[in-house]
Amino acid sequence: MPLVPLLDGTEFAESDRDTLAAGEKAYGKVLNTWAAIGHSPGLFAAYLPFLRQVNGAGELDARIKDLTAVRIAVLNHCRYTASHRSTAALANGVAEADLAAAAAGDYTGFTERERTALQLTDGMTTGIAATTRDEHRAGISDQLRAAAEKLFSPRELVELTMSISVWNALSRFHRVMDFDLDMPEPPAGVQAAL
Repeated sequence: MPLVPLLDGTEFAESDRDTLAAGEKAYGKVLNTWAAIGHSPGLFAAYLPFLRQVNGAGELDARIKDLTAVRIAVLNHCRYTASHRSTAALANGVAEADLAAAAAGDYTGFTERERTALQLTDGMTTGIAATTRDEHRAGISDQLRAAAEKLFSPRELVELTMSISVWNALSRFHRVMDFDLDMPEPPAGVQAAL
């Protein structure tokens, strides 16, 4: 049962209604995340455009964003996020086997850029909280930081670290809210890693 009651579209504040209408047009319904966010008037109007900017087309390959988001969902043990991000990744052409490999932490079949992005995902998701500033000022190893700087442009690094950060925040929000699925089950390989 969700932590807060889920609002229907008629219960959203006026300040959120235009954004909600655009979201409903795209997805055909009010997603559970939105139905919870609606309790804070004005937040949804900021949230959805920001999320679309983070997930949308940029310099960074969408496949990398998809793979890292699924990995984050698994690392945070969030079935709801895994469902949403797997659905998006599959729609974007990512193979189910690649999602399962990323979910399981098996990066051997990926390109060097994909492996480095997934390693950065692991570091930012599970490593930062356990790494003191004295150990690594940036929270990730110097070796990983150098590899990321070598392989990605500054714009790509901003897009990548922002995407990783946002999906960490959202997967934790989703998990604590304890939403039922409103999209298909994650693929079996992703589900097994949760």
